[in-house]
Amino acid sequence: MILLEVHNRIIEELLTLQIEAFLRKEKLVELKTDVVDFDGALYHVTSSRDKPFVVSIKLKFFRDLEQYGTDEVLRREYGDLLVAPLEGYNVTLSLDFNTQLPKGDSNDVWLPLVRKIAMLKRNCFAAVFEKYFEYQAKQESTSISHKRAVIHYRDDETMYVDASSDRVIVIFSTVFKDPDDNIIGRVFMEEFKERRRQFQQAPQVIVSYRTPPEELKDMHDARIGDNIGYLTFVLFPRHTKAAARDNTINLIHTLRNYFHYHIKCCKAYLHAHMRHKTNEFLKRLQLARPEVKKNFRRGPNATGDAPAGME
Repeated sequence: MILLEVHNRIIEELLTLQIEAFLRKEKLVELKTDVVDFDGALYHVTSSRDKPFVVSIKLKFFRDLEQYGTDEVLRREYGDLLVAPLEGYNVTLSLDFNTQLPKGDSNDVWLPLVRKIAMLKRNCFAAVFEKYFEYQAKQESTSISHKRAVIHYRDDETMYVDASSDRVIVIFSTVFKDPDDNIIGRVFMEEFKERRRQFQQAPQVIVSYRTPPEELKDMHDARIGDNIGYLTFVLFPRHTKAAARDNTINLIHTLRNYFHYHIKCCKAYLHAHMRHKTNEFLKRLQLARPEVKKNFRRGPNATGDAPAGME
């Protein structure tokens, strides 16, 4: 399977091209474009010769994330790049190539900054996970009460995060809007559970269909239905410790996109395979058609006999 990139490649490539042109002292290309990610995240990018490179992001669920310290995480990651958001957007970053671009002869000096800006959505997501990773670490020695995090990351899908003294539980609810997605999705969900047995260091995976798992028995608004699935990941201290948490956040926050991306890839493969087999069948059917022999009659003297009265 393909691991989705954590950063937005379009943002990274646009910014890289602009910086390279600036360093070569070439005229910068006028940019004003919108980029929509697979999960509905909307980016707005502007850049010109006399103005900074500006990228803004709009997330429908940003209000859910804010209460878990998103502003603090963004200030920590971006510092003075963070400016007042554009109207209609949640976060805006502004990079002035003249004053804020790291100095150096090698591209390695400024490429990490480009990657960090391209990871804007990931860093918005990071706050809720960091908060509950800290809850888990502190509960090992003290008892701290807290509420379960509920993030409505799509109109009809929700992510739940909770922590206890020895684990962090992340639950994704998902809706299969197409009957084929429902069938293929269940196969993938079972595969998550089966593959975990081969990797003992991986998080525990619990799969639920139609009804929420036991951890959500007190959530009366949790969705129920034949096309509803729940994926529960149990993260242990080895996944949430300081040395591993960045990688854990990178992987866990893309889970829903990863899951549905591969459902669509599977459907595309099946359709392509069926078309190929159908074409092969039609070719064989064409070859199997019997040839019709056409008999052309050349008249009464076709055998070489002369007509009567011509002797």
